[in-house]
Amino acid sequence: MKNPTERSGRPDVMKVLADARPDALDPSRLTDPARQRQEFARITAEAPDCGASRRRSRLRPLGAVALVAVTASVVVAVGTVGREAPADRPVAQPRSSAGTQSSGTGKDVRVDGHIELLSAARNAAASTAAGTYWQTTTRSRNVEVAEANGRSFAVGSSSTQEWSVGVRTGTGSLMVTGLDGVTEPLTAADEASWRAAGSPRSVTVKAWKEGDVDRSYTLGSGRPTVMRTNVDDKIYAVGPNNVSYKELRALPATSAELRRYLEGLYARGDSADSGTSDRSTWMLRQAGNLVTMPVRPAVRAAAYRVMAALPGVRVVGHVTDPLGREGVGVEFPETYRTALGTTKQRLVVDPATGALLCDQLLLVRPSARAQAAGLKAGASVDYQATTRMSWGEHQITVPKDARG
Repeated sequence: MKNPTERSGRPDVMKVLADARPDALDPSRLTDPARQRQEFARITAEAPDCGASRRRSRLRPLGAVALVAVTASVVVAVGTVGREAPADRPVAQPRSSAGTQSSGTGKDVRVDGHIELLSAARNAAASTAAGTYWQTTTRSRNVEVAEANGRSFAVGSSSTQEWSVGVRTGTGSLMVTGLDGVTEPLTAADEASWRAAGSPRSVTVKAWKEGDVDRSYTLGSGRPTVMRTNVDDKIYAVGPNNVSYKELRALPATSAELRRYLEGLYARGDSADSGTSDRSTWMLRQAGNLVTMPVRPAVRAAAYRVMAALPGVRVVGHVTDPLGREGVGVEFPETYRTALGTTKQRLVVDPATGALLCDQLLLVRPSARAQAAGLKAGASVDYQATTRMSWGEHQITVPKDARG
């Protein structure tokens, strides 16, 4: 009799679970049946609806903590875009990223999605190689509703970003943003509205709450910007800590140890640096950042297992990112209010390779402004999709017209 797994081409679910289960579900640690039930209930708990929010924040380069040298000795994380800290939580610096439970944009297959996320952990642990520069290429788009001459329409700002992090002595780290950057009407209907307004070169995004100011956008192409992202040997931020490659490679390589390490950072009050006081949201953000860094394969796998076991985090199966790639969705346990309405944040993971495909912001309940521009629930209003993440031996080329 043939192996049914060979006939179907599908992975053996029990083998995946055995190979990639979180440390917290190791049978040797869960001899008490009551504790087993409690742990499984904790992992599969539904995310609460955390309601609205007050404060706007900016989107960091998605999937990783970006570093910008602002003084000779300080490295800071770039913040997050188009979302706000929840209304029922203390507001700190505007560098949050969050979301909440599914709103019907994908069928909730929590258990299957959880298994596939563990499969991603197993495959991430199998990755190998090292080099001189850890390099990522991402494609992003941010959506706004603009006005001109009494008409409103959605505009999208799209661009490519290259980030090359030198890990050996004497190498530097460079980030080039705004490659192929263009701001234009989002759809054909938006273009028609823009033309009806006189095809203005400059459009306005109106402030939507007290204290904000109107912002102007220039339609058309823009110039790229280059920045150095290391300070001496410090190349990344993990929580509030600027770390070297050596320190990055020394991170704990089991999910239990990595979870304790991140919890220690959170307990020090570092949630204020991420713009959120929700522990699961903060932990998910940190784990999501780690899987995009040149950590040891075992650390990347442990980060996925930490993500899979966080209470309140929702895992949904077989979602599609804005570039049409299928993966497992991991949704943050909070919703956030923006000018476009209530939003949630979702990571999309490829379980076959263990790669983070995309970090995106989805509309849950569109605002009147968004509805007037034709934006509906489920629309992706902000995303950064990773198209390359690998080692290289040469520093990236900086365009001659780049600013900075």
